[in-house]
Formats: sequence, structure tokens, C-alpha cells
Amino acid sequence: MNTDYVIVGAGSAGCAMAFRLTEAGHKVTVVEFGGNDRSPLIQMPAALSYPMNMQRYDWGYWSEPEPHLGGRKLACPRGKVLGGSSSINGMVYVRGHAKDFDQWAEMGAVGWSFSDILPYYKRLENWNSAGHGGEKNYRGSNGPLHVTRGTRINPLNLAFEKAGEQAGYHTTLDYNGKQQEGFGPMDQTIKNGKRWSSAKAYLEPAMRSGKCQIIRGLVTKVLINKKKAEGVEYFQNGKTKIVHASKEVIIAASAINSPKILMLSGIGPAEELKHNGIEVIVDRPGVGKNLQDHLELYIQMMAKTPVSLYKYWNPLGKTWVGLRWLLSKSGPGASNQFESAAFIRSKAGVEYPDIQYHFLPLAVRYDGKLPIKGHGFQAHVGPMRSKSRGYVSLRSNNPTDAPKIQFNYMSHDQDWADFRNCIRLTREIFSQPAFKPFSKTEISPGDKLQSDDELNQFIRDNVESAYHPCGTCKMGDKADRMNVVDPETRVIGVDKLRVADSSIFPQITNGNLNAPSIMVGEKASDHILGKNLLPKSNEVPWIHPNWETTQR
Repeated sequence: MNTDYVIVGAGSAGCAMAFRLTEAGHKVTVVEFGGNDRSPLIQMPAALSYPMNMQRYDWGYWSEPEPHLGGRKLACPRGKVLGGSSSINGMVYVRGHAKDFDQWAEMGAVGWSFSDILPYYKRLENWNSAGHGGEKNYRGSNGPLHVTRGTRINPLNLAFEKAGEQAGYHTTLDYNGKQQEGFGPMDQTIKNGKRWSSAKAYLEPAMRSGKCQIIRGLVTKVLINKKKAEGVEYFQNGKTKIVHASKEVIIAASAINSPKILMLSGIGPAEELKHNGIEVIVDRPGVGKNLQDHLELYIQMMAKTPVSLYKYWNPLGKTWVGLRWLLSKSGPGASNQFESAAFIRSKAGVEYPDIQYHFLPLAVRYDGKLPIKGHGFQAHVGPMRSKSRGYVSLRSNNPTDAPKIQFNYMSHDQDWADFRNCIRLTREIFSQPAFKPFSKTEISPGDKLQSDDELNQFIRDNVESAYHPCGTCKMGDKADRMNVVDPETRVIGVDKLRVADSSIFPQITNGNLNAPSIMVGEKASDHILGKNLLPKSNEVPWIHPNWETTQR
């Protein structure tokens, strides 16, 4: 089989590239192991906890025992479905802070500063403020990806935002606009009450063009001849097959599977490849290294009034929510319920926010477990810029084996100080007058846990991944041996081969990763096509004028 471009992975970035390449008139073949995304459990926003915990839609990856978390293994869900993780995620849309991308450029990813990437964010968006304010100069209105906001009708959402203001923090009507810092409404990748994944936004129109085909199979390696990519090999129904690319092969298989495929193809740390019986084509020690993620805690409160979403947490309530959504795409089922957010700085001297909040008017874990039977609410909180780094490595040369994933969470002393600070700052926010009509007692961590040692133990036992792995095929100057792709997303040392997804992030961004992953797919498309890049933006982001001396 022959095509112009082969894209490995129908995830956030892969779908975006499939659309842009077919839009330019090219034939594209997307090789994806996962199945379709038609299930109501995927399409209904409020059902978000189901697909990420289902073997049918999730690769089911877990970390190795984490040495700094008492040997706990943490879940690492990755989408095994059209749309990739955009079809199983929480639908939270966060671009990242402008300074994140300026730092990328400073780290060697030239051409990826905020002024470079903002036009691509605007190109990909079809943004609707839903009457909750925003910054039109920073937002796009004609892109494939629909972004909107929830109703915020639950009084707990506005109580959270008001409490932040009462605690002395700024408010912001658009954290994806000029000012990320502050409390305000949260953006969602939802359209007309349905999840708007990259498959909906990009892959479906690419398929309608007649120039894009999807092959269901497990990619085993990239076919490389004289250090030039010629196609990919894949398993399908027990048979090994090949698809040839006349132009390029593009890997967009996630921060976990992209380095795995490179290593299976002979690109990676030479000693590791030899150990696994793989011929070394390019010795690139950075493949699989630089693994980063966000961790978070659930700070949970019991409510003294029946104001939370718990009233639907029973068979009758869930049936009502589901039926209303099926019939009208409205009601609680039409929202991910992450409708209020905050980004704050942890202390004076921190230039831009390093703590993120997701507020939820229900006390529940991502796995659907409740800490109490009754009304409650919670804030997901965690530091954004941990110095801890991990790796992805091969378990064997068998493509069907899951890779080894070692995040090395909480390996820096500063990680512990940062999380203790997160707990204490959150307690302060929940103690504000805005929550007085609603708050009863603290469920988690619980009022009795106050000392550093007590909080450290709570963190060790309860911290969870926010499911934001990235960085394992780092982008930067090709002279740096730890970089894997150059600033045009070309794999260093192999022609006609690129990687474009969250794996190329030099450093994790300030927030959820779906938006920057799609942005990478958009910008990489222009590099692949050899097009002139979009003109740089002149917008200047807001930075707290007194950040050097004040925390809020």
C-alpha cells in the first residue's frame, strides 16, 4: 500500500495533521490501533470517568513502582480510540502560559515562543464564551475545535471564584487570554452538549475529503532504509503488513508510545536497543527520557446543604441525567462539570502561576469512587513545574509488550514543599466567607493532618497523576544529544521522519495538555508542508506587576 504521508496515531495532534495535510491536497493514511469513538460514554461529557477506565478505550498503562511514593503504581491512561486521549480526557481546555512557550524557545525550540504559537491557537479554535466574558483578541472564531464554557449555575462554582477573590487573588474572565493568573470560568472542548474531540474536529472532515484513510493496526516499527523513513510495519489480524509513504512518516502516538515506536525502529539509546536485540540505526540517548507529568490532590469538603451534584449519584438520578442528555443533549450530562478554575502563584518571587485548580461541585475521584455518601465538593490542586523527570523504556523487543514507565514522581525535596503549600493555600480558600453557607467539614486530608510530616504522608498515599505525560521526544537544537526532534519536528538523524505530539514538549506547560498537543499538530503541519509560518503575534501577556514582592 502506498500513500503520501503516514501518520501513526489518531490522537490530538495526529488528527489535526491529517486534516491539514488532506486540506493541502495530499493522500494521508492514519494507522490507529483503537476503535471508533461513537459510544455515548465518550460523547456525553458528564460520563468522562467511564472511558478512561475502560480497557476498550484505554491502553491501560501503569507506572512502575514509584520509589518516592512508597512503591505505589500510578495509572497512566492513554486513549486507545479515534481521537486518542482527546476522546477519554476531562475536556478541559488550557493553552498554557505565554512564558511556557518563551521558555521552550530559550531551551532550543526556536520558533515556538508565545508570539509564534498564539496564531496557531487562534487558527485551531472556534471559541464561544457562552456569555461568561473573555478576550477576543486572543481567541479564534473559525477553527475546527469548538471551545466553550459550562453554565456555572451550581452556586458552588461561583462560591469558589468568589472565595479566591476574598482571599486576595485576582479574577480573570479568560485564563486562555491575556491573563492566566486568577479565578474564573473554565474552558471546555464541548459543542452542543457533546464532547468535541480531535476526531470530531479534524479526522471526520479529513475522512469526508476522500483523501484520508484509517488503517486499524498496531505499528511495530518505522521502515528505515539508509537513514530515510519509507513507511511503517504494522500488525493487523495476526498478520504483518506494510504501508509505504512517498513523502514522510509522522509519529503522533503519545508521550508513551511515540518513544516506544522510535526505539523499536532502532532510534534511541544504543545500549538499551542492543540490550533488547534491536539494531541501532541512530544512537539518540534522549529518546524516552525527560518524562514529565502533573500530579494533583483532591482537597475535599463535606457540604452542609444538598447543593452538590450528589443528588444525581444514584440509579434514578443517573438515569434521569442520561435520558435527558440522550433526548436533548442538555442538563448535567452536557457538561464535564469542570466549570470554574484558578491559576495562582505559590509565593512572592514566582513570575507566573505555578499552581492550578480544577473545581468540581462533587466529592469524587477520577475512578468514580466517593469518599463519603453525601453532598460535598472538591478542588483538584497541584504544582505545575516539578523538576522531577522520569523515562519510558522498552520492556522487550516485542511490540505488544507495554513499555516501562517510570515517572520518578516527587524525587525533589521542593515537590513536597510545593504540595504542602498547595494544601494550605486551598484550606485558606475554602475558609473564606463565600463558602460559609456550604462548608461543613474537611473530608480530605482532614482537619487533624496539620504538620509537615502528616501532610507528607497524606501526599505520599494519595497524590494522583493528572494524566499529563509529555517530553519523551524532546524538541530542540540537534547539537544537544538529549534532543530527539529539531524545531521543525524532524527526527534528528533520520530523513522523512517526524514526531509531533506532546512527547516533543521540552518542558511541561502550565495546565492540561490537550490544547498544546493540538497546537503542535497545527504548527507541525505547516512545517511538513513547507509553508510560510503564520505571522507572529504582537499580543503581550499580563504578568502581576508586583510578582517579585507579593504572592497575590
